[in-house]
Amino acid sequence: MNYILLSPHFPPNYRHFSAALKKAGAHVLGIGDTPYDNLHSELKSALTEYYKVDDLHHYDQLVKALGYFTHRYGKIDGLDSHNEYWLETEAKLRTDFNIKGIRMEQLASIKKKSLMKEIFRNCGLNVAPGAVFRQLDEALAFASTYGYPMVAKPDSGVGASNTYKIENEQDIYHFFANPPKEDYIFEAFVDGTIFSFDGLVDENGKLLYYNAMRNEKGVMETVNDDTHIYYYTLRDIPADLEEAGRKIIHAFDLKARFFHFEFFRKKDGSLIALEVNMRPPGGFTTDMWNYSGNLNIYQIWADMVVNHHNELEFSRLYYVCFVGRKQKYAYLHSKEDILNRYGDFIPYHDQLDKAFSKAMGDYCFLVRAENEDKLFEIQRYIHAYT
Repeated sequence: MNYILLSPHFPPNYRHFSAALKKAGAHVLGIGDTPYDNLHSELKSALTEYYKVDDLHHYDQLVKALGYFTHRYGKIDGLDSHNEYWLETEAKLRTDFNIKGIRMEQLASIKKKSLMKEIFRNCGLNVAPGAVFRQLDEALAFASTYGYPMVAKPDSGVGASNTYKIENEQDIYHFFANPPKEDYIFEAFVDGTIFSFDGLVDENGKLLYYNAMRNEKGVMETVNDDTHIYYYTLRDIPADLEEAGRKIIHAFDLKARFFHFEFFRKKDGSLIALEVNMRPPGGFTTDMWNYSGNLNIYQIWADMVVNHHNELEFSRLYYVCFVGRKQKYAYLHSKEDILNRYGDFIPYHDQLDKAFSKAMGDYCFLVRAENEDKLFEIQRYIHAYT
């Protein structure tokens, strides 16, 4: 199998996808804009060949790279980055080179939040009231019906970038005084806890692995307020969350792909479907899965796509929590204090790339425990500040 990975060096832990593909027996073909000598040694040893482009945003250079790989190795069997940022680029390349996976004709429903909302409704799932508004009077009428606050975010966007909390009528006037060029969707604000249903489906759309996360604070609030963050994987998946996740997998006819579905859990216990992401959850979540069940999700994925291994037995043995710290805080406990006291519960800790600092922090700890009380005890100790 000839498998191309776009930007295989980023995020840094995603180099494990390349290593897993090689172990599964594939030719691993990398395309990136980072010099080869700057790649991690594990990634270098995994790559059959690496094609450097000046800029991954220059589509003609990517076409040239795929043409070269096709001429040298034959038909390209797969292409991915596992990163939402490159979703459209991947789809265009798959379409132009007849590669399996998400193509351009499928892209709108998995990028536009307004279309996701319609699919959720058709699944029988609850959604937050909302629509794309291009005129001031439309937004004002919506606010008169649903009140404040509201959330305005790009209809087709990545993560929580350029997302705003509209607190009052003045904010609406301010927004439309210099409106963005792209479409924005306005939604009624939902007061709730963020849950996700995440995992990997096989080539037949069957769940191969799945997990769930809880996050008390959304990325929007973390970025806008510049606060630190924690979120954690669950050991037991709520039945209604799993049922909703399975409905979405079926509705999108998802096959041979990771997924990350986001929901709000309201105070009354009901679920509100928020959005879908057809890639692994970001950051270190794939590693958190591994620590939660003593498995290797990178290899599970590679064995599925290369060797069609579609059976997996797994257990969620631990809760695993990502705890991010930001330099702006005067923390009470040093890294050494944390490791001396709780080192047995911390399988991983490291400095974070600057690209993640606003959303995730400058330094992170992955905390693993069999019960939530211990998990929160360690999280509070790490986050304690003056």
